[in-house]
This record gives sequence, structure tokens and C-alpha cells, in this order.
Amino acid sequence: MSTKNAPTHPQPLDLKSVRITDSYWSNHVDLIKHTVIPYQWEALNDRVPDAEPSHAIRNFRIAAGLEEGSFAGFVFQDTDLYKWLEAVGYSLAQSPDSDLEKVADEAIELIGAAQQEDGYLNTYFTIDKLDQRWTNLMDCHEMYTAGHLIEAAVAYFYGTGKTELLDIARKIADHIDDRFGPEEGKIRGYDGHQEIELALVKLYHATGEVRYLNLAGFLIDERGKEPNFFEEEFERRGRISHWAPGVVQKGPVNLAYHQAHKPVREHEVATGHAVRAVYMYTAMADLALLKGDNALLEACRRLWDNIVQKQMYVTGSIGSTHHGEAFTFDYDLPNDTNYSETCASIGLIFFAQRLLQNEVKGEYADVMERALYNTVTAGIAGDGKHYFYVNPMEVWPAASEGNPGKRHIKPVRQKWYGCACCPPNVSRLLSSLGHYIYSASDEALFVHLYIGSQISHEAAGRSVQLDMESRLPWEGKVRLNVQEADGAGDFTIALRLPGWSAASAIRVNGQPAQYELRDGYAYIRRDWQAGDVVELELDMQPRRIYAHPNLRASSGKVALQRGPLVYCLEETDNGATLASLSLPADAELQVVMDEWRGGVAVIEADGLRTGTPAEAPNDLYSTSRPQLEQQRLRAVPYTLWGNREPGEMTVWIRES
Repeated sequence: MSTKNAPTHPQPLDLKSVRITDSYWSNHVDLIKHTVIPYQWEALNDRVPDAEPSHAIRNFRIAAGLEEGSFAGFVFQDTDLYKWLEAVGYSLAQSPDSDLEKVADEAIELIGAAQQEDGYLNTYFTIDKLDQRWTNLMDCHEMYTAGHLIEAAVAYFYGTGKTELLDIARKIADHIDDRFGPEEGKIRGYDGHQEIELALVKLYHATGEVRYLNLAGFLIDERGKEPNFFEEEFERRGRISHWAPGVVQKGPVNLAYHQAHKPVREHEVATGHAVRAVYMYTAMADLALLKGDNALLEACRRLWDNIVQKQMYVTGSIGSTHHGEAFTFDYDLPNDTNYSETCASIGLIFFAQRLLQNEVKGEYADVMERALYNTVTAGIAGDGKHYFYVNPMEVWPAASEGNPGKRHIKPVRQKWYGCACCPPNVSRLLSSLGHYIYSASDEALFVHLYIGSQISHEAAGRSVQLDMESRLPWEGKVRLNVQEADGAGDFTIALRLPGWSAASAIRVNGQPAQYELRDGYAYIRRDWQAGDVVELELDMQPRRIYAHPNLRASSGKVALQRGPLVYCLEETDNGATLASLSLPADAELQVVMDEWRGGVAVIEADGLRTGTPAEAPNDLYSTSRPQLEQQRLRAVPYTLWGNREPGEMTVWIRES
């Protein structure tokens, strides 16, 4: 972008101007394009043997009148197809594929055939309950579903230039805008599952229609106001929930679970369903930027601090209980029952990215990196065809099978899920990875993530081509090559200095760089020329991570991290029982390169195993001191766990 039209706040680069060339991340991106997207299309069509059926395509065929039958699946089942299409749009933006585009176009034609004349589109209601639409916003996810359609449409429009899906999305957005708002005769309501708010901001960017931005603002501002919409709607329905048909509920609506207990600007802590929360916070950050709303931004800052300082796992995952897939309270972060939905970490990445657009601070990108390198990529197997919905800190397969309170903890990834929100969510994030590496303003080009890539960009009126080489996550070496910089004039390249690196060295053309350090970024301003080279060297010594003393589940324990990767111990390397292992406080942590998966840095150390007492080896309880045995411990990156023999896993280990 030219200086004249460049934004004051940094914006992500156009996906088409970023080409990922990273030896680590290219494998993920290629896996999505060549394996995951085709596999998920088969899953959406119920053609994956021994997997839970999706019903998604069949529901659209029934709604379009092409097939007879009844709706099957969850009320929000349409979103699986929409997220798949969004991933396809991002993939086509970087790598045109006429065969894939043809499949997507046919799916889009099917979606259009299922849309009502007034713009309404939701197969659950269209097939069986059209007269009940917009009567249960708290439970039925109609706006949430529409939001994912809108996101898919914007991505497909950017990726292909085609407007068919965008026209469908605009039609349903107009339908919602006609029915909801503060004006007389409209419904002063909002959805139980936030998502449409951030989607409407994207639609505003794609179309320039301010009413979409205003609708997003209304949905955010109205939430939690008195009289409370959810309470009034609940009473109108006779206190009956979609999730318990025909059963009159005795208790009140859990407004905090829906983040609707008070206006969003008054929220102090993250509460309720974790995915819904971070999707809403993302939209709040969007609106804070676009509307210059400082009160909204201050609320975002408070909520961010609460999540990151008191409710986030060391892997960048959130949502500590499977009861409602939700936040609980400060420092309540159990390791063996946590939920940590993959979608929640993806939403946290969205939130971090939007905050980076409001204010460039290293802490936002640090968390974005933490969630990306650990939880998000742990959610998908190396074959691209198996997925985790839940990302635990500790796994005991026997407990997963035998303890009803731990049934949600899976020791192996699944082929698909009846509620399959996570698999296509991973696809759309990794297909759009180029959006998260860089951003640019009229001040600087910001490098947030060290993922090898090539970019074309205009800075200070100059056409610039950069090539970033990165050896992360195995080595702490990054090299930024200026391939082209026509003309003359200073501009800034700002490099994030990761919080996990105890010391960072920057050189320009072999000499120590002169830079200004601000909020975790090194700002290097100069008249950049073709041939200039920036080298960044990061500290990759493995580190011990300790939890705050109020975090009881991890008290007396230690986790291991090297670079952006958090590590874990698996039974296949260390044997059972992992809970009997401990790491001495003075044990040396050694990095060993393993040939597994083409080369993986593992951490080894001399540890201890607590054995049974010699005098009473079979007693459940004993006064005899247990025996201690020497054992070599081996930790692998958490993102790779569960790709070998099923067994126990733990992130935290006792320190002795």
C-alpha cells in the first residue's frame, strides 16, 4: 500500500502476497491442501468408513428439494460445510486448483438452492421448522451459522474473485439486518453463540457497506442489557430449552455462560463457553479499532489479561471444564479433565491478531504463537485424517474409558465427530496462515511469527520483496533477505523478540543492528536496499516452566519448553506410570535430534521413578517409604503427541 492510503494501524497482508516456504510449516499447509480438504469433503458427504456421519451435504440437498428426508445432526450442522469452503477459499488464493474450485462451486450452487426467497438460510429450520425460525436465538445458533457462511463467502471471494457465495451471504445478512436492531418493530436480540459479529466486520471490509459494521456493533452493544433478551425469550418459550424438548426448566437462564450477564464493556473476567467468548472478544477488538471505541478496547485488555494471566494453559489452550466447554474461575486449570477445545485456541489466535491491529505488543503475538505451535497443530494427526476435539494436559487411557468424568479425554484422535466444528476450523486457520505472519501500517512492516515465507509489499511508496528464512522451531536462526526495494526512502521493519528467548541478537549486513525496542518489538528504520540481510538469533535453551502458586493442579510440578514448543512425556518413551516420574531440580536438560518425522528435537534428562515399597509392595497404603529408581526421561513436542502407540501422556511432571 502506498503511504498516502496506508493505514495508521497495522493490517494483515493480502494472502496472495505471502508465499509460505517454511520447512516446518509448509508440511502443514501442504497437508491441508492435498489431504485434509479432500478428506473433509468426503466426510461432509458421509463417505468416510467407520466415522461418525456428518449429514451436512445431505441436509442441504433435502433443504434444496433435491432429496427427501429429515434433518440430521446438530442444529448448527451447516457450519461444517461453511468452514470447509472458507478453507478452500484461502487455499485457492495461494494455489489455484480448477478441480477443487469446481467442487466448491457445485457446493455453493447447492447452498444457493437451499436459500429462501427472503434470504433466510439454515437447513435445520428450512427442512422441518421454518415457522420457528428466530424464536430461540439462545440455543439454536442461527446467527452463528450465518456468520460462518459470511466468513466462507468473503474468503472465497478474495480467493477466486467469484461473487456467487458472497451474494448469498449478503442476502442473509440483509435478512438479519431487516429483522434485528434498535429500531421500532425490530427484534432487540442477539445469538447465543457469538460469531456473526466478527463475520459482519469482514463483510463490511469486503463490500464497504457500513450497515454491516453497524449491525455488528448493535449485536455487541445490545448483549447483556436490561431487560435481558435471553430471559424474555426464555419465558416466551415457556421456559423450554432446545436441548431438553418438552421439559419445563426450573432454574433461570445462565446468562454468564452466554456472556450476557451484563453489557460487554463491564466484563471483568472471561466467563462461560470459551469459544463463544473469544469469538465475541475478537469482534469487540475489531469494533474498537474501526470505531475508535476506547471503552471497548479497555474491556478487551481486561479480558485478555484475565485469560492469559489466570485462565490459560501453558500450551495456549483455554476452557478448563467439559461442562459447557467453558471457563470456570481464576487459576482453576485441572490437567486431567480440562477441555481445551481446539476451536477455543483458534479463537484466541483471532483475538490476539485483532489486538495486534489495535496496538502492537509482543505479548499478543507470543500467545498467538503459543496456541498455534502447540494446541492448534496438536488437534490434527500427521496423516491429516484424525482429529482431537479436546486437548488435555494429561491422559490416562484407563481413566478415559472407565471414569465418566473423563470420557471426553481421548488417547487417540478420531476420524470425525458428529459435532465436527474443530477439524474444518483447523483447516481454515492453517490455510490462512499467511494472514498471521506479518502486518503492515504506514509506520512499519511487522514480523509477528517467524515462519519462512516470501512477500511482496509496498512500503513508503516503494515496492519491496522480502524472503524470510527460518529454522524454527528446531533452531533459533532467522534470516530476512531484502530481494527488491525500488526507489529510495526510509521505512521500518519491526521484529518481535519472543518472550521465550532469554537473549536475542540482531544483525544487519553482519553488523549489530541499531534499533528501538518498544513493547517487545525491535524497530529498525533505514533506507533498505536490495541485498540487505537481517539476521535474528534466538535463545533455544530448553526451559523449565513453573505455575503460579495459586494454580493448584500444577503445584510442585514443572513443564518443559524449548523455543515456541511446549513438551510432554509419553508412555511410549517413558513407560507407565507417568505419575510416578519426577525430574530432579538440578537435572541437566539435553536436546537430542531424533529422526522421527524427519527430524525432531527431543529433550532428555536423568530422572527418577517412584517404585513400590519393598516391605509392602501390594498394599494400597503403607507406612513404608517407596523406592526410588533412576530413569532416563524423554520429552517430545506436545504438538506431536498421540502419533505413535496409544498410551499415557503428561505435560507437567513432579520436580524433586
